[in-house]
Amino acid sequence: MAKVDRSKQERAQSEGPLGVALIGTKFMGRAHSTAWGKCGQFFDLKRPPEMRLVAGRNPEETCAFAARWGWRNSTVNWKDILKDSSIDLVDVSTPNHLHAEMSIACLEAGKHVACEKPLAGTLADAKKMVLAARAAAKKGVRTFVWYNYRRCPAVALAHRLVKEGRLGRIFHVRASYLQDWGGPDTPLLWRFQGDLAGSGAHGDLNAHIIDMARFITGDEVVEVSGAIEETFIKERAVIASSGGEISGKGAKSSGKKAGKSTVDDCVLFLARFKQGAVASFEATRLATGNQNRNNIEINGEKGSIKFDFERMNELEWWDHTLDPKLRGWSRIMCTDGAHPYAGHYWPAAHLIGYEHGFISQAADICAMAAGGSPVVPMPDFEDALKTQCVLEAAIRSARERRPVPIRELDKF
Repeated sequence: MAKVDRSKQERAQSEGPLGVALIGTKFMGRAHSTAWGKCGQFFDLKRPPEMRLVAGRNPEETCAFAARWGWRNSTVNWKDILKDSSIDLVDVSTPNHLHAEMSIACLEAGKHVACEKPLAGTLADAKKMVLAARAAAKKGVRTFVWYNYRRCPAVALAHRLVKEGRLGRIFHVRASYLQDWGGPDTPLLWRFQGDLAGSGAHGDLNAHIIDMARFITGDEVVEVSGAIEETFIKERAVIASSGGEISGKGAKSSGKKAGKSTVDDCVLFLARFKQGAVASFEATRLATGNQNRNNIEINGEKGSIKFDFERMNELEWWDHTLDPKLRGWSRIMCTDGAHPYAGHYWPAAHLIGYEHGFISQAADICAMAAGGSPVVPMPDFEDALKTQCVLEAAIRSARERRPVPIRELDKF
């Protein structure tokens, strides 16, 4: 039997345009389409993406989506992607309960996979995905997870400041992700159905700030010490169409009675990190007046940082090594070419927006597919499983009213 020349195989996989397929045409489908369409314009890429196929559910809507967002072809059968040899990478942007089936099938077909966060709707599914990723990695197939806030220049700078030792020993991590769109008038979208979403604000929002805390500190959560889970709105209107991208605004009523919400509206928890820091996390969709307030504050022996996504171009910095008379919070405008990613966009203080984090991540994915390195660390399925374990530990802590060590959950 002839031997397979793996070096030639890997070289072939890292040359030429990167054929991309997208599964999902709603909010994240739009964000990711923007990223794939724009990353080659802002970044010089050895393997620029080619947007070859998008899969959705409704034929007319999916065809219209493809035409508007730059996809060559469309399909209502996502499995068409598996047998398409022109597709190198599949972007899974569907509701959480579909992540495992789609990602595993694509990996087994030899496709790289970029999956939306959280990795899965359940810890069990996430572990299955990691096992599939490990098997695929032996054939040169890679995985990526869309924790896009890592690629905000301010967050990437915070990561570098900690890595450089500017904060010294970390004492506190204080994170919250506050939104207000999930009030009583918000209908029963898939995000409020446990069998589809897995969880509510917890998996949607706490996932982001857990990942961000891990990323910035370079440390891992080892225990969830206590937690609260609450569903304030027990029932929501049943709808016939999805309406607005997140809140369902403008959706048509089905005429049916209200349906039960089976996910949390908010989850708060306390945690310990491996290197000794203590942390608090809060996620809610009912923090009236906070539209997309993704906050993190980290306090160290030598300094502190604060980040608020509603002011995403800024990082607040306290330098405790200064003479006391000079100490004070300073604002770093993270739009200069010296800041991570910022030099690929506009001149200093010409602000970037939400979509640019996705564009930067798509560019890093393309660079890695060509054998290069990302600007800052890229989460893969193994990395995202660590966040999934913390999510699970917090829910168990809330329901069982006890501390939950991560070692209870991370074994296969």
